[in-house]
Amino acid sequence: MTQQQDIANAVEVLRRGGVILYPTDTIWGIGCDATNEEAVRRVYEIKRRDDSKSLICLVDSDSRLQRYVRQVPDVAWQLIDCLLPTEGGHGGRQRPTTLILDGAVNLAPNLIAADGSVGIRITQEAFSHELCYRFQKAIVSTSANVSGEPAAQNYRDIDRRIIDQVDYVCHTRRQEHKPHQPSAIIKLGSNGEVKVIR
Repeated sequence: MTQQQDIANAVEVLRRGGVILYPTDTIWGIGCDATNEEAVRRVYEIKRRDDSKSLICLVDSDSRLQRYVRQVPDVAWQLIDCLLPTEGGHGGRQRPTTLILDGAVNLAPNLIAADGSVGIRITQEAFSHELCYRFQKAIVSTSANVSGEPAAQNYRDIDRRIIDQVDYVCHTRRQEHKPHQPSAIIKLGSNGEVKVIR
């Protein structure tokens, strides 16, 4: 199966409100339409995670990010410029970084934290970037593991219980076996406060 066909299949499932397993710019993720409350609820169920612990979502561009945050602070753009690999940049060596931003909008209510914030990341990795671009919406990206268990760095590490509960498992990068780590997480307060979470 080609990567384009894999993406087309995943997008079709996402549009139907389904849940997918897919490779991201960090570790393998469980994903769904970030605007679909029922799909987000299923992701929490699959992970056996308390829905008070919010989930991260991925977007493909600056403009898509702005669709989901009421007012992106200047410091966020400065961090994005510094931290995110750009096309033709340094080979993408920087660690992918998730920003927790206040004033989340246009997302499933159960994806937004109690304080109104959301964790969001612009992905530059080829597969997840193209998936987000083709889907034209934010996609949930939470580690493909049962809550409290180790995150799956590669497809072969994913618990069968997770695989059996999703609607589509992407084929791209299944054979990969190399170390991956979750993203860094930085929380930006509306008052300009910057807090490194991970």
